[in-house]
Amino acid sequence: MKTRTNTLELGIVSDEISNDFAEAMQYASSWGISLVEIRLLKSGRVPDVDKRDIEEVQQYLRRGVVRITALSPGIFKHPLSHLNELKEELAVALPRTIEMAKTLNAPLIIVFGFKREEGEPQSRYNIAVDFLRRAASIAERAGLKLAIENEPGFWCDTGANTRKLIDDVRSRALGANWDPANAYGTTELPYPDGYLAVRDRIFNVHAKDTKQGSLVQCVPIGEGVLDWDGQMSALMHDNVVSHVTIETHCLPLIENSRRNVDALRQMINEIPRTA
Repeated sequence: MKTRTNTLELGIVSDEISNDFAEAMQYASSWGISLVEIRLLKSGRVPDVDKRDIEEVQQYLRRGVVRITALSPGIFKHPLSHLNELKEELAVALPRTIEMAKTLNAPLIIVFGFKREEGEPQSRYNIAVDFLRRAASIAERAGLKLAIENEPGFWCDTGANTRKLIDDVRSRALGANWDPANAYGTTELPYPDGYLAVRDRIFNVHAKDTKQGSLVQCVPIGEGVLDWDGQMSALMHDNVVSHVTIETHCLPLIENSRRNVDALRQMINEIPRTA
């Protein structure tokens, strides 16, 4: 096992505890977690949420008990054939998410890499590159970064495919939201192969485990097929990110999110330090 040269903090996607941000923070704080990614709040998915939900988050920010690490608006999940929807997300949803990110001091927006349709011609890949290049340019001008989350059935399902898309976009503002569980079931072994392919372009990491694929049977970390011991050791040794964000994805959420916190903390503590 690799030795570590640093440590990692743990964060969590707030709705993996509760859509009620106050309830989510109550549990997260009791677990010693102050880093939070926002996807869903009581009124919906960002940025389409009530002003009251954002004001509630701001109250916690003013108290200094939370830091928002990223927003996840679900942008670019449509197939590339749905041009009108994608153009709307680029012109409306992304700017609104950027505005919200600035309000909440969030440095990162998580996007996706376009659902791939059966028999879709490779020539459409250039459309994906164009959309992400324009999105990254918008984010960069606003002083923010975008991270593509790899997802099964998408153009960026594996670490290697995600890295290719990032490289072809050629923007410092675009990196990867590496999710090893989302890469499971592809032609690639998530760790170490997928991780090594995308390693030096990772902006954010999601942590969950699975037995039968990311969208089929998620389980608490350590009970699935993923090599989280190896992945955590590599993240700490390589100093890729400063924190890992828990994305539990299995019920009951509160119980299993707490189990994930405990499992990852134990892994972190057991990884040897360098002399």
